This record gives sequence, structure tokens and C-alpha cells, in this order.
Amino acid sequence: MHDIPDVPASTAAPMPRRFIGTLGSAYLALLLSLCLAASAAAQSGFTPRPLTEPSYVIKTADYDVRVVVLARGMYRPFAFTLLPNGDALVTERNVQVRLVRNALSTSRRAPSLVGKPLSGVEPQLPHRFAGAGIHDIALHPRFGENGLVYFTYNQPVGEKDNSGNSQIALSLLRGKFNGHGLEHIETLFTGSMGAVHGSKMIFAPDGSVFISSASPDKDGPPGMDDDNGKILHLNEDGSVHQGNPFIGKSGVRPEIYSYGHREGFGLAFAPGTGELVEVEHGPNGGGDELNLILPGRNYGWPTVSFYGRLTDDGPRISESPIAPGVEQPLVVWLPSIGPSGLAFYTGDRFPKWKNNLFVGSAVRGEVRGTGGLERIVFNTRLEELRRETMLGELHLRIRDVRQGSDGMLYILTDEDDGALLRLEPAP
Repeated sequence: MHDIPDVPASTAAPMPRRFIGTLGSAYLALLLSLCLAASAAAQSGFTPRPLTEPSYVIKTADYDVRVVVLARGMYRPFAFTLLPNGDALVTERNVQVRLVRNALSTSRRAPSLVGKPLSGVEPQLPHRFAGAGIHDIALHPRFGENGLVYFTYNQPVGEKDNSGNSQIALSLLRGKFNGHGLEHIETLFTGSMGAVHGSKMIFAPDGSVFISSASPDKDGPPGMDDDNGKILHLNEDGSVHQGNPFIGKSGVRPEIYSYGHREGFGLAFAPGTGELVEVEHGPNGGGDELNLILPGRNYGWPTVSFYGRLTDDGPRISESPIAPGVEQPLVVWLPSIGPSGLAFYTGDRFPKWKNNLFVGSAVRGEVRGTGGLERIVFNTRLEELRRETMLGELHLRIRDVRQGSDGMLYILTDEDDGALLRLEPAP
């Protein structure tokens, strides 16, 4: 185990502005290239820390935590799920699912990443599509009986354009896990064209599934005849859940549960109350939100937000974060943290963290290398009492967080050399 010293931010000075005047094209090109290089070098931030040791000790407000490196070598992983036998399935952005053996602390053998991706997962989508590929992954509530694995996927639909690109749409798929691959993969649901970025899903106690979809940052808010920028509610077979708020309303897709969302990157049910909460990305500069999701409600995007901008010099999304008919978030992050992954802790290995919410963070305040894990303490009414930022010493993008059946917390890093980690009490 190794304590981790901090790494200083870059101290490079920004390139001063100069009057260019009349220059030859070659000299102008050279000057521009030098300016771009200097600008890139001047960006403040931290270098991600290579996880070269088997474990590290991190100090938090309540505990010394040991961070155990279970597996490395996954390319930009996005989500994971833990299997009853102690293994884990991890999705990668390049349309693959990886298997990590013996991830849970109760496993008697050492954890290891299986070299080959799961067989049978063969949808191919070029990486040039923003948000393309497989996103979230989840086990059917009766996985022990049926072996069914669900995943969300942005798949190509419609005709290709002149560049050979297709539109993409959010889809829900499932297949049967046979120990080394997925077989009998079927598409249960396909939403509207124009899907972007990531998506998350969660099974409800009644066996239905909630899915978040992202909203394109253009052309105004998606209409109610469009699945993008929504929370969707489906049955386990992909059909529309009959308890949805807009069933039978003209011009509204019946699978919509709530709307006005930007990029929902985490879903969880609060312990005790069973209320559904969602975390989503705001625009540049701030406005990341944790929302209590209620049926039929409007959450504001893209007309109402907490002061962020779509571009560095662009106008604010809105001058006020409050508007009639728009739900207010439970928690706001200013500046933004790039939230991703969401889990309420209900185990007994960290008693002081009981019912605390843990949120993954990819980047804080647009400064690279500042991801971590957010811990939020609520009262019984889901009102924030305090929060703590953890694991910042690692300087890694945290993409997903889950609680294991062993009472430990598991997190996934979003890096070229992505890793699955376990948080356990340090001896």
C-alpha cells in the first residue's frame, strides 16, 4: 500500500497577445502553430496517475480507505455491473464488454481481466460518432434464474449521408450470459434519431427499467415526440410501462417519464423512500445537477440552467435558474464536476457512510486531472447537509460507482488505461 503525494499543476505562462500585422503565409502558419502549442501547454491541470501499485491508502474525513486495483487495461470503460459469483462485466466505448474475474472481496482467487472481450457482442459503430457505442450495463432482477444482461447502446439508424455516416439512436438490448459471452442478443427498444453522449439505466422494484437519454445542444429543446433529453420508463421486454404520465396524449411519446434533461449520467433509488434520483451534466462552467425524478415533470434544459454556457465566450443559458413549471435540483455543482455514476451506500463496512450518496466525477471546474468521488450527506427529506470530495490524489476520471454485495464500494476510471477499483477499510 502506498500513500499518494499530490502533483503540482502546470506553471507554464500563457502566450502574450501580439499584433500580427502583414505577414507572409508561411510565417503566419508558423506563428499560429506556436500559439496553439503554447496555449495547450498553458492549460492548467494534473497528469493522471498511473496505477502501478496493487493498492493505495487514501485519507477521507471519516476513514483511511484502501484503494485496491482489481483490473487495468480497459479502453475508456463507461459502466460495470457485479455478478452474483463475484465477477464483473465492464463496458468499453469501443463497443466491447470485458469480464473481470473475482472482483468482489469475498472471492477467494485473485482478480484478473480476461484477455478477450465477451463473444457475441458484435455491433460495430465507428468511433467518430460522438457518444457512440455501448454505455450502461445491468443484470435482470432475476439474473440468477434467466442469465439476462441488459445494455444501452447508440446504434446507427436510417440512411447514411454523403460521408458514410448514419444517424444514431438510443437502444435497449439484452442477451443471455453464458459465462464467456452473450448469446441471443435482441433489441428491445429503439428511440428517436439524434441520440448523443451517454445513457444510464436502472431496474425498479417492480421489474421495469428507467433509462436516461441525452439532449443535443442545438435547435432548441427536443419536442415531446422525441425521446432525447428524457427519462424513459419501459417494461423489461421494452414495451411502454402503463404507469407513465403521458400515455394517450397526442404528440407525446408514451415511454417518456420526465423531460428537460441534458445528459443523465447516473440513476439511483434512495434508501428508505425508494425515490428515483438522477445526476446530469450541465453546460460549461457549472450547473451539474442532482434531481429528484417525478413523473411528468420538466427539468428545464435547454432553456433554464445554473448560469453555464455552451461555449467559453457564449451567452449564459439563462439569467435565472428558476422558472415557473421547472423542477429545482436537490444538489447543484458550481463549478461543474462532470458527474457520472451514482450509488447510495447501504452496507455495513463503512458505518459512518450509511445512506450517503456517492457520485463519480470526471473533471472539476474544467481543469483536467481533477476527477474524484463525491460523498453527499442528506437528511431524511433528501436535503443536503454536507459533502466531501474524495480520491482527488489519484487525478483520474471516475466514470461509474457501485456498491457490492460485500459492502464495499467499487469504482471505474475513464482513461485509456481504465481500471476497476475497490474501496475497502484500510487495516
